[in-house]
Amino acid sequence: MRVNLKLTTVAAATAALALTLGACGTSSDPGSTTAGEGKPDTSKPLVVAASPTPHADILNFVKDHLAAKAGLKLQVKEFTDYVLPNTATEKGEVDANYFQHKPYLDDFNKKNGTHIVPVVNVHLEPLGLYSKKLDGLKAIKPGQSVAIPNDTTNEGRALKLLADNGLITLKDGVGAEGNLADIKDAKGLKFKELEAATLPRALNDVDSAVINGNYALEAKLKPAQDSLALEKSEGNPYANFLAVKQGNEKDPRVVKLAKLLNSPEVKKFIEDTYDGSVVPSFGQAG
Repeated sequence: MRVNLKLTTVAAATAALALTLGACGTSSDPGSTTAGEGKPDTSKPLVVAASPTPHADILNFVKDHLAAKAGLKLQVKEFTDYVLPNTATEKGEVDANYFQHKPYLDDFNKKNGTHIVPVVNVHLEPLGLYSKKLDGLKAIKPGQSVAIPNDTTNEGRALKLLADNGLITLKDGVGAEGNLADIKDAKGLKFKELEAATLPRALNDVDSAVINGNYALEAKLKPAQDSLALEKSEGNPYANFLAVKQGNEKDPRVVKLAKLLNSPEVKKFIEDTYDGSVVPSFGQAG
């Protein structure tokens, strides 16, 4: 998750935000926040920041098929990293975002002093281990390279996937925030920490890589078919949700969108479109 995005400082993220929003025209279209007040203008479209796949795809399905009937004007802005959607939401550049899970958000808020809160769970993207050189877990041998996401929560999640499949051994009690120092036995594997968005491209340079579901889909990988190992969805804490800045949970536009995102129509869209690579995970978030 990021161009070496370790969530280092708010200043770095803010600088990047200015560049990205300027590039996509957002500086002249600052969302639906009333200037100078910091409060949403509910007469304007709800502007939601989202990762392209599957988040923006799901939102655009809602926009094209469900929003008008519900009386909701919806605008979707795509972002290709995991920092800018939260900083844009905090600053009021967008009204909401849809791209992340709770462990990541908790870590982000803690490190950046932001006030983003979850509204409603929508889906789960199982994390997977992929390779262009190997045809199965048994082909993974000592000395081979494994690329993993470099952000705090997804790195720990990736290591757990590897441990669950017997490729490494973690120290006792290591949870979602595990890192390379928490590996008890690497079994000869060599690790490369990379921004999550670059991991599909890294498959040409490493023996295998642990890739987030949305980036796998963007790279035309089919997690249910192409992965060497895939996260289990049952009891998984990494459901992706709609989120807003604290205090905006009851914005009537947000309430309408939350209801639509948990609708039978969206459930069918997810199941029909992603064939198990993305699965519905509805319900109250947080």
